Amino acid sequence: MDIKDYFPIWEQLTLEQKERLTNGAKEHKITKGAVIHSGNADCTGLLLIRHGQLRAYMISDEGREITLYRLFDLDICLFSASCMMHSIQFEITIEAEKDTELWIIPADIYKNIMDSSAPLANFTNEIMAARFSEVMWLMEQIMWKSFDKRLATFLLEESALEESDTLKITHETIGNHLGNPREVVTRMLRYFQNEGMVKLSRSTIEITDPKRLAALCEA
Repeated sequence: MDIKDYFPIWEQLTLEQKERLTNGAKEHKITKGAVIHSGNADCTGLLLIRHGQLRAYMISDEGREITLYRLFDLDICLFSASCMMHSIQFEITIEAEKDTELWIIPADIYKNIMDSSAPLANFTNEIMAARFSEVMWLMEQIMWKSFDKRLATFLLEESALEESDTLKITHETIGNHLGNPREVVTRMLRYFQNEGMVKLSRSTIEITDPKRLAALCEA
């Protein structure tokens, strides 16, 4: 995996632009739980995920968290370099959900190349539009979808990510992802357990009836 693998417009860049991106990118290894970026005042730079898993989330004034999106292998994160886009003020925190290897391209280097390259500018706008679409989809889910369906969807997605029906995750962590208090998550999980869809134990949730959870999501 190389820097060029992240940019489908790579061949439309000049040799100098390619060298500046390649030479400017610095490799980092981030341990699980580490915060990489915090708030719009922290201009970390462009993140290129080589291997691992990151979580981008917002924190309310009351300290409640909600996950906006996740980043996986070959993903690019722009909001960590939002300082190069002055019209965007996005208070976002990014942390590693798993041990992660990535490149960081400083925001000033990327912006200088983007200002002189229409293909890179267009590609950047496409990524930004896709991320905003994800955030808007999330807002629609929160506004219009009941919590039992959102929780069922989350459990199934987490199961697919971990490739297991047994999830090592706390109720508080789920609440942070979904933007709900731990007590609300616990009550709904207990309802799922009474209905035979999951089995609960300490810091573990076993999905016992994924078909019923899927049916609940689609209902």
